[in-house]
Amino acid sequence: MSHSSISTRIKGGWLLLRSIAVIASSITTIVSTMIPIYLYYSFPTNQLILIFLLLIFAAFTIHGVLTHVWNDYIDNQSGTDLHSPGILSGGSRVIQTGLISTTALSTLGKWLSIILSMFVVGFALFGFYKLAILLAIGLWAAISYSLPPFRLSYRPFVGEWFSTFPSILALGLAGAWLTLDTIPVWAWQNAIINGLFCIAWIMVHHIPDRNADQQATPVKQTSVVWAVNKFGVSFCRLPAIVYFLLTGICAWWLGFERLWAMIGMLIMVITAIFLVFKMDVNDAYQVSAYEKIILVLAMINGVWLGIFI
Repeated sequence: MSHSSISTRIKGGWLLLRSIAVIASSITTIVSTMIPIYLYYSFPTNQLILIFLLLIFAAFTIHGVLTHVWNDYIDNQSGTDLHSPGILSGGSRVIQTGLISTTALSTLGKWLSIILSMFVVGFALFGFYKLAILLAIGLWAAISYSLPPFRLSYRPFVGEWFSTFPSILALGLAGAWLTLDTIPVWAWQNAIINGLFCIAWIMVHHIPDRNADQQATPVKQTSVVWAVNKFGVSFCRLPAIVYFLLTGICAWWLGFERLWAMIGMLIMVITAIFLVFKMDVNDAYQVSAYEKIILVLAMINGVWLGIFI
């Protein structure tokens, strides 16, 4: 294998991961749960590091690779990625730039899906039920989000609630479940808040792609596209605002018992809502620039929730 071929594969693999998105969603929610266990519980550091690395590996394998493989493959077939501005949204662009062929992507997706399915069965057979359940949720999310007959990302609200949210929630709860054998209230709070924040910024992520999604075959009717068709272009902000408001409502749940967590979370949510209202939805570059800020807010929020339990 030539040096240029190796370099091309490495570059394609790196782009496919879309690591910033993985860090702002999956890794953030993992960290948000592991920080309190490290700070406020007495467990061997080696044990916590092992669980943390296991969850990080799972996140990058399922979210970074498998989810993006099938998402890129299907969105290329439907044509939405062909018309996307391709700044932050529009897939990893590995197909469009010729770094990875559709055949190679499909083969990778099939084999990885089979291998992970075998792990689910193996974990269940050998009594590792928690790992089997967590992996099954992640596998379901990766497959159902893009692949027919489910293709849940092509349906408004369904994709985020039946694919994205369960996978982020499971990762957010996993650290506590595997370590503590129970899931304390703070872990539920952190996981749900991080999951809602994640869905909210994904709605921002879909704004620049709304025209491309409408041109897809079949139409990729995201919640953003639904809002545009229902109320007009200016309402493409609506799904993001609704999900950020749902995140903010969780402040009541945190209450005065987690006062600093509540204050920090509200600051992040209010800032994000301000940015969504301020952005020019017809300027894809500005939307993407604001999305980057919101991704940083998501990461800060997750760490903040982890520190103040």
